[in-house]
Amino acid sequence: MERTKHKLILIFLLLIPVQTKAGYRSEIYSAYINNKMDIWRNVIERMDEIQDKSNEFLIELINYQYGYIGYCIGFDRKEEAKKYLSQAQKNIAILEKQKYSMAVVNSYKSAFYGFRIGLNPVTAPVNGLRSIDCAKTALKLDPEHYLGHVQYGNIQFYMPSAFGGSKKQALEHYLKAKELIERNAGSTSGDWNYMSLLIVIGQTYTFLNDYQAAKNVYENILRFEPGFLYVKDDLYPKLLKKMEN
Repeated sequence: MERTKHKLILIFLLLIPVQTKAGYRSEIYSAYINNKMDIWRNVIERMDEIQDKSNEFLIELINYQYGYIGYCIGFDRKEEAKKYLSQAQKNIAILEKQKYSMAVVNSYKSAFYGFRIGLNPVTAPVNGLRSIDCAKTALKLDPEHYLGHVQYGNIQFYMPSAFGGSKKQALEHYLKAKELIERNAGSTSGDWNYMSLLIVIGQTYTFLNDYQAAKNVYENILRFEPGFLYVKDDLYPKLLKKMEN
């Protein structure tokens, strides 16, 4: 699948892994691997219709809303992105009011401010600072939780070096996030978030011109999930072409 640079960048935002129940989780994973975003949207709609959602259920729903918002922005479906961003922000507000899992809440808030920039770039000065503040708060609340590392890595990746950004530091945070996720047995299998993180790590190595490291990452993904269309048909062949040149 052909991706523009803008769409490729948004892949980096899709990086907030959570523990999810098997039913919805497996549907979302299959949709991600096979690029079936209509199925992804259907899962969100079904979940949203459920009444009396628990906090754990809301966290799962927010995660899927989050992924779909990024997809919509990447393919210039801004009105649809706004719809689901509004829903996700309302759900986050519920959890924040209850002070539930505040490190996770702040990580999502950081990401959502980033989405606002994607929808309206002129808001970057304000929403960029808000995103940074939320990411730092997440790390302060729980420095050993991977979500904060993912978001701070995103900030380091996209922030111009003149303002303190560093792709090398971004990679360090992504690798730390990977290490923390992998500490939990069973947390990586069938999780779209983990696969997305691996992609980001591979792409970051590519931006840093460490093509061999990126190749190792992509080959590991394909050993784990041979049918992953985006890696098999896009990222990996393009990397091999770079290496040949």
